[in-house]
Amino acid sequence: MSLRQSEVPPSPGESDLKSSVVLKAADELNSFARDILIAARVSEQNAIRVAEALVSSNLCGVDTHGVWHLPGYVEAVKKGEINPTSRPSILSETANTALVSGGWTFGHVGAKFATEVAIEKAQKHDLSLVSLVEAHHIGRLGEYVELAASAGLISMIWAGGFGEDVPAAVPFGGRERALHTNPVAMAFPSDSAGPSMMFDFATTALSGVKVHEAREKHQQLPLGSIVDKEGNPTTEPSAFFEGGAHLPFGGHKGYAFMLAAEYLGRIFTGSDAFARQDVGGAIFGHSGTTIIVFRADLFQALDQYRQRAEAIESRIRSVLPAPGFGEVLMPGDLEARARASRQREGIPIPERIWEKLTVLADSLGVTKP
Repeated sequence: MSLRQSEVPPSPGESDLKSSVVLKAADELNSFARDILIAARVSEQNAIRVAEALVSSNLCGVDTHGVWHLPGYVEAVKKGEINPTSRPSILSETANTALVSGGWTFGHVGAKFATEVAIEKAQKHDLSLVSLVEAHHIGRLGEYVELAASAGLISMIWAGGFGEDVPAAVPFGGRERALHTNPVAMAFPSDSAGPSMMFDFATTALSGVKVHEAREKHQQLPLGSIVDKEGNPTTEPSAFFEGGAHLPFGGHKGYAFMLAAEYLGRIFTGSDAFARQDVGGAIFGHSGTTIIVFRADLFQALDQYRQRAEAIESRIRSVLPAPGFGEVLMPGDLEARARASRQREGIPIPERIWEKLTVLADSLGVTKP
């Protein structure tokens, strides 16, 4: 897709990166995150996986799902909302379906396990559908569809159920909170270098993290992102915390996607039946995720599929940019470019976020890099 710079909403601290920033190599940041989690009594296996997921998000520029979350995760472990040592398991399955329990541990652990089950079943039986329940925050959905794309598979993920206890979004035409950010992701393989097209986004105009960040930094939000408690559009982030709500992206079309994610994430999976008062927390207690994976070569040879995928990619990239745009991009290009840049130059972390991480490390007796 082609984006004007002004249309790209900032990640936590992104606007700070030109001034006060700490640069960390991915391996160094990964070790630091892992050590913090282990010190917080997370099992080594789970800590390795969560650190991997968080730093992967930072690497591809999705800082909203990166190490910024560590203090919140450690607090959730202390509260008992996350079981730090449990492992995911299969509750029921057929040849090409499965219902997976995340064991109420970190969602990154359960979601990767569920994705790997879906990939294995699709490779053996052409297509698969795997749902995940009893999981905390699963992080960046793009990671999981990219994993499937690297195996030559097309995939999609729908997640919902986050608004049962604490709704945050209004339905199209409504003024009362009823739903949540309900994310969706899809990826399509091209060549061995990665997906030719990948997207991962909330079905609200902005993620909740970006609203929090705008309030903290006294910034205005883009018009069409939220409404106040009366249902009036506003750019003032404080209005969200005073009874306002997220808006679906794209009006009634985004609203339809938001509901589809609710149906596939919560209603289809039956995640309500697994909700408990003592785990999951207010947002993730009812959440569910559905992963659909299928072979790209179901109806033609894989090399023919790849040729056609690369042809449309070339066609899109060759389109002359409109006024105000530098080039026409494919969905997923921004993440791929950020990953290449940050692997080479290091991951930028705003000092105010780094300070929170070092305070957390000190409290746990973890040596700072």
